[in-house]
Amino acid sequence: MSLARIGRVALIVAAASLPQAAFTSFAHAKPTVEVAFVLDTTGSMAGLIEGAKRKIWSIATSILDQNPDADIRMGLVAYRDIGDEYVTKKFDLTTDIQDLYANLLQVRAQGGGDWPESVNEALDVAINKLQWSKGGDIRRIVFLVGDAPPHMDYAQDTKYETTMKVAQQKEIIVNAVLAGGARDTERAWRDIAQRGDGRFIAIPQDGGQVVIIETPYDEEIIILQNEINKTVIPYGPRTLQKRTEEKTRQLSEVARAAPASASDMASYINKRAKLSSEAVTGGGDLVADVASGSKRLDGVKDDELPESLRKLSMRDRTAELEKQMTLRKELNAKLTALVVKRDAYVAAQRDKTGAPKASSFDREVEATLKVQLKK
Repeated sequence: MSLARIGRVALIVAAASLPQAAFTSFAHAKPTVEVAFVLDTTGSMAGLIEGAKRKIWSIATSILDQNPDADIRMGLVAYRDIGDEYVTKKFDLTTDIQDLYANLLQVRAQGGGDWPESVNEALDVAINKLQWSKGGDIRRIVFLVGDAPPHMDYAQDTKYETTMKVAQQKEIIVNAVLAGGARDTERAWRDIAQRGDGRFIAIPQDGGQVVIIETPYDEEIIILQNEINKTVIPYGPRTLQKRTEEKTRQLSEVARAAPASASDMASYINKRAKLSSEAVTGGGDLVADVASGSKRLDGVKDDELPESLRKLSMRDRTAELEKQMTLRKELNAKLTALVVKRDAYVAAQRDKTGAPKASSFDREVEATLKVQLKK
């Protein structure tokens, strides 16, 4: 028998020994989309940062709408300069968009004063220290956002020319978003975008006119999502349970300050729920994990259950879990219908008003993602 034939037989025998679940996982392997923002957080960026906080959910939803089956991971590298409160602050790539959003809300534009900033170090952190996934069916994209050029006089820095070579090796696209019109920054940003196989994007200093479209469906969407959040059963280590409980309250807190952003958040989670049964992002919800098949109730230790379930018999625990799963499914069906109407209303309003003449951070990011995620 030839070596080639022996090899084929060996593969067939090996395949026959694999469980059926293995074939299922191969057949249904999810694509992955990873997007990181490298954001100048010095004082001059205040307007843009506040706009980004309001639009992060719509950006995440635009990724999801184009890639409904994908695992979406987002991250952030905030940067300033030597002598400021920090030089870089890293929030790693995560599917827990609620956690990333909470971290973004804490970001304040402060510091700066001189002109160049620690852009080189920030790009080095983004490309080399964020936990990018490895594999084929993955799209990796970075948006550098700032108004000042890099310090090229810092001897300890890895210069961006070197970092962009690593980005190409890792198949990470790097876009450069210029806030304002500084010529020296534009030259550096254009060079970074070219070396990173990305786009150079110019927007106003304040991030441009961030359009917030409120809809007749926002209030009901928020009410429904709050009802869905009541079906969450936190489990796991106590720290995880506490974090999950905090996430169930996050929507209400956002709704008081920015109803349209809360509606964006609920829309994103609802669209994710079609695959994951999520009510909150990042895990820690027994209802979602059992509904998705990733966890069995009888596989959870008693001390990892909330007190409300721990005191029940296994039969009563199962009944309570099934009750919450059924209720969530019914509420999500109602919410899905509202989100469809909301999406249609937002699209119609954009068509009616027309796009503003000036570019804006959120629209440019969404347009860039639309093109780069198709490649």
